Amino acid sequence: MTIVNKVAQSGIITLDLEELMLPGDRVLFDIKSWLFEELILREKDFREEVSKHDWSQYQDKFVALTCTADAIVQTWAYMLIAVNLLPYAKKIVYGDLVELEKVLFQQQIADLNPEDYRDQRVVIKGCSSRQVPISAYVELTSFLSPLVKSVMYGEPCSTVPVFKRKA
Repeated sequence: MTIVNKVAQSGIITLDLEELMLPGDRVLFDIKSWLFEELILREKDFREEVSKHDWSQYQDKFVALTCTADAIVQTWAYMLIAVNLLPYAKKIVYGDLVELEKVLFQQQIADLNPEDYRDQRVVIKGCSSRQVPISAYVELTSFLSPLVKSVMYGEPCSTVPVFKRKA
């Protein structure tokens, strides 16, 4: 008796979002400690912190820029830090590490070739060893739905239908 892998023969494309996860370190850059008493941004002191900071430590890293203190921080402060990070960081976003991961997945999904999925049946793999944000699943589904015959979630042998094009 020959064992036949019906899943492999089905023509279903399996997309694993974990494979779209960009490799590299993610860093949270919190400016809280650069504020006077972690509450007030003093321009002169802030600029001094910026000038003496070793920006090279962010070489090839993904950086989320934020302030976790309950303080009013002028927009130019984040802009100033971004300008100093630009020569080193792979990507800079305003927000926390969750926001950073969302942006990185949006970028990866936007770079997919739509023609690879046109009129196909696609399973978006559900299990990952690393944390994939739910927003990535929503983004990928939004990208695929206008293109594909169907979108399913889970594993090819056990899926949940998400979208099916009307005939």
